[in-house]
Parts: sequence; structure tokens; C-alpha cells
Amino acid sequence: MAETGPTTLADLSFEVRSKNAGPFWVTMELFLRNAEAYRIAADEAFLDERTVARLYGVLPDEIQIFRIPSLNVVKISFPRPVTQASLHDRDVHSGQHHVPLAMLPVPSA
Repeated sequence: MAETGPTTLADLSFEVRSKNAGPFWVTMELFLRNAEAYRIAADEAFLDERTVARLYGVLPDEIQIFRIPSLNVVKISFPRPVTQASLHDRDVHSGQHHVPLAMLPVPSA
């Protein structure tokens, strides 16, 4: 049997997406499959501003994390590295920013 690798946030989610939150901010959303998946993703010992800062190269104090248990959703917002549609913007719609977050391995039980 082939090794499948560690469980990631993508495995726990219906959807992980990123989008513009205006020309200066990115928002990412984790739509978790159930309350247990939400418990893991919302755990500040696992997913916090320092973790997001490491993944995206932004300062931890610029990151906003919103945990919404009634919806099993975690939202993360931070300033875009460059202004939307500027000369060095490689993802105008912020549609690919979610990939590092989605691939983040979750701690084993």
C-alpha cells in the first residue's frame, strides 16, 4: 500500500479558498467538513498568526484570524504583498494564495 502522506487542512475541508479583500488585502477561508475538523483548524496552538506569517512572509501583527464555530469556518486576512494589479502582482484575484494554507499538515492525534 502506498504512503499517502500527512493529513492537511485541505483534507479536513470542503473548500479552502482565497480572494481579494480589496486591492490591499487577501482573505482566505477554510470551510471545514465537521466540528472535529473545525476544532483542529481553529486551535490556536496549531493555526495562529505566527504560522500564517511563516507561510506567507507577512508580519504576525498584520494578520487577522476569525474563527466562526457556528459555520465551521476559519477566515484569515492579511495585507497583500503588492497592491492588486500593480507591476509585480502575479495573482491579480488572489486566487492562488490559499495553496500553502491548504497544504499545511495537521498534527496527528
